[in-house]
Amino acid sequence: MKFKLQIAVVLLLTLLFLNACSTENNTFINRAYHGTTARYNGYFNANELLRLGIKSYRDGLQEDYYQVLPLDPLPSEKEVLNLYPAIDTAIAKCTKVIQNHSMPSNDKPSKKKEEHNPWIDENWQTIGRAAYYRRDYEGALKNFRFIKKFYANDPTLFIAEMWIAKTNIELERYNDAYFNLELIDKAIEEEQIRKEENKGIAKKIEKFKNRKNEEKIASVPKNMYFELFKTKAELALRRDSIDIAINHLTEALNYAKKQENKARVSFILAQLLEQQNRREEAKTHYSKVLRYNTKYDMIFAARIHRAMMGGNEKLKKELFKMMRDPKNAEYRDQLYYALAQIELRKNNRFQGKVYLTQSAFYSTSNNRQKGMAYELLGNLSFEEKNYVSAQKYYDSCVAAIDLETYPNGELIQTKAIKLADLVKAVELASFEDSVQRIAKMNEKDRIAFIEGVIKQIKEQEELRKKMEAKRLLELQKNMAVQQNAGGAGKWYWNNPKMVADGYDEFRRIWGTDRVNEDDWRRREKIVLAQFTDENGDTIQGLDEEITKEPIDTLTVEHLLTFIPLNDSLFDLSQQRMVESLYDAGLIYKNQLQENQLAEEQFLKVKKQTFENDFTLLSSYQLYEIYKDNEVSKAGSEKKFIFNNYPNSDYANYLRDPDYFIKKKENDALALKEYLKFVDRYAEEMYDTVLIQANQVINNEPDNKFRSKYMLLKAMVLGQQLEDKQLLKPILNQLIKEYKETEEAERAAELLSILEHGVSENKLVDFTKKSIYTYADNLPFYILVFLTDDMNTNSSKSKISDFNRTFFSRNRLNITSKVYGRGQNVVFISVFEDEKSAKDYINTFKADKRKVDDLRDATIIFITKENLRVLFETQKLAEYEDFLLENY
Repeated sequence: MKFKLQIAVVLLLTLLFLNACSTENNTFINRAYHGTTARYNGYFNANELLRLGIKSYRDGLQEDYYQVLPLDPLPSEKEVLNLYPAIDTAIAKCTKVIQNHSMPSNDKPSKKKEEHNPWIDENWQTIGRAAYYRRDYEGALKNFRFIKKFYANDPTLFIAEMWIAKTNIELERYNDAYFNLELIDKAIEEEQIRKEENKGIAKKIEKFKNRKNEEKIASVPKNMYFELFKTKAELALRRDSIDIAINHLTEALNYAKKQENKARVSFILAQLLEQQNRREEAKTHYSKVLRYNTKYDMIFAARIHRAMMGGNEKLKKELFKMMRDPKNAEYRDQLYYALAQIELRKNNRFQGKVYLTQSAFYSTSNNRQKGMAYELLGNLSFEEKNYVSAQKYYDSCVAAIDLETYPNGELIQTKAIKLADLVKAVELASFEDSVQRIAKMNEKDRIAFIEGVIKQIKEQEELRKKMEAKRLLELQKNMAVQQNAGGAGKWYWNNPKMVADGYDEFRRIWGTDRVNEDDWRRREKIVLAQFTDENGDTIQGLDEEITKEPIDTLTVEHLLTFIPLNDSLFDLSQQRMVESLYDAGLIYKNQLQENQLAEEQFLKVKKQTFENDFTLLSSYQLYEIYKDNEVSKAGSEKKFIFNNYPNSDYANYLRDPDYFIKKKENDALALKEYLKFVDRYAEEMYDTVLIQANQVINNEPDNKFRSKYMLLKAMVLGQQLEDKQLLKPILNQLIKEYKETEEAERAAELLSILEHGVSENKLVDFTKKSIYTYADNLPFYILVFLTDDMNTNSSKSKISDFNRTFFSRNRLNITSKVYGRGQNVVFISVFEDEKSAKDYINTFKADKRKVDDLRDATIIFITKENLRVLFETQKLAEYEDFLLENY
């Protein structure tokens, strides 16, 4: 009997279970079974997958605390690929639950009127959220809109509406998002009205009578208020409505439950208040962050930002205490920056600069922080009108930052470029003045002075090395302490991020093509592959690396090469100095509107006693500065120009303000007149042309086309005279009076023909194949062939100086080798393509200051293979023809 009872119970339970499995019967046991399965097998497990996936992403996220943090960091299109497994599994779980546990079944959705399983809508919601995180925004909208349509009287309706707003924000449909949020606000407002209406007794009776109708009206869930106000704040931020965003975030804090949420919202709220210059409120919210259990990076950033809002001695002590903590070793640059801000707010600029310098010094991997320190140092120097220092700080900032991501990076680069010419002019003037003073010393004092300079430079370099070693030692100690303590900061080689940052920094400084070899830091080196002939035998003379020890620049002999010890070099130095002073004055006056600084430069030019072209120009610029406010000084400059340069254009202009207009008209008439006689020369009216040419040459020294008339006269005489040697006087006069003009070059060519005759005409064999090969996608070397009177070491020094001035970022290598029978050649390498090599040569030939006489040397660019052939065959002239024909 007992056995039969047990069988009956089992059968009954089996029947109940089978009945519960049915999705068509709306009974308590059916709802309980399918609801429990939908809640835990689908909703709960899927949400855990999403939560853990997003948490994993955000835990590994490197937050940028220099900018306003995102309210909800979302993975990028590339980053979300790592979350696909978790997201897709979550979607699959919820989809399966909806298919198997909807009550009634979803087999005929169009006929389905209601849903009896209370957890199906949550599964639809989870699928929508998963699509949102997957960046499938259209798929997310499809799911949330289905919820709105099918669950119109369920609180899930409002959650779906909020997620539709979030999705529209990501799609930049801000108006649509605003209307979505407005619908929720309207529902909250109507709910409040209903509550007010139901407070009275009569209303309660009325409510009791209409309970069934009222129960169909869904209420906005309280647990979504935190996300709702965050969404509103996000929309306001996207629309740059900072005040509205602040209000919504303040409201959101009232509904935040988790400490990490409170910390993040408080931090972002503080950042926004800081932008609004509401410092005290910002400090309050930064302080709130410190109360919560959140990421150490955020707590550290909150302390730093709070200090920069305006700190007292207590806050300074706190920062110094943080600096002594080993786990803050990698943040020392930020701590010094915060200390600098505190000092600058107290107007203690000197100590502020000290801390900023230390901030830049300790920025080993945080280039953003290093750039901020240099930028602020540049701004301070600019405010103090120390434009030379400002340019160098801006230049250092540009070298450290990523211009694409750094705020106002392009503006800083523009400042650095605009001030570069000023720095070049000021430093060159100072250099030339210094070397002139050294040149005036007797030999004994000169050598003693240079030895003192060398000693001072070496002491400074030794101090720099000690400071660098001290910094690295401190960082190593702190990392070791962190590693032993099991802290987050790992030893360098165990920390992939630090290794990657170090690698990027190395590539930025030293380039991307460094070979793993000894002495890789040498700059004065060029490496050529072994040259071999067709049989594979090494060619004698080029069978090893052309590697030279770097020039020791800290020797008396080397530094003496920069001193103008003879009259011609001293004169050139003086001319370079006054030209640089004048250039600096123009930049101060015209670009920076700093008339006082410009005045100083122009007065320095006027104080020089040697003859130069810039005294008149400087005097006129001083007149321009004085004429509006200092009449007496302007009168003195005017008198100076009249007395010393009475026939100059500037004197004529001061006499007649329309002088340059009239001069332009006269030049136009002179051009018309000159072209008329050019036509007469073509018509062989030589006597008429000769009379006009003599008239202009002898009586019109200011005629703009006088040099052209000289050349025209020589051409007329060449047609009339049998003895062509009689052309030499007029040609020599032209070269003497109009150096470095096209007419003088043409005159020199004619003199050469008169002296050496015309070269023999030979037929060119165009079928002859060159020994050199053409290539347009290989790197190039540049070769400078020195003449016998050019010192190799001095030439290399000039080229090094030129490279530092114009091509400092190219990291060019320099060495020398003997070519042919004793001719020295300077190698400069390496250039990526033909264009960069040509740009270098054009700049080289145009420069008058650095390379000096080297501009007249033969200079070519050549590939490695052609270099091998050149050294093997010694056929430089043939390569020059090849270069001219092919490049």
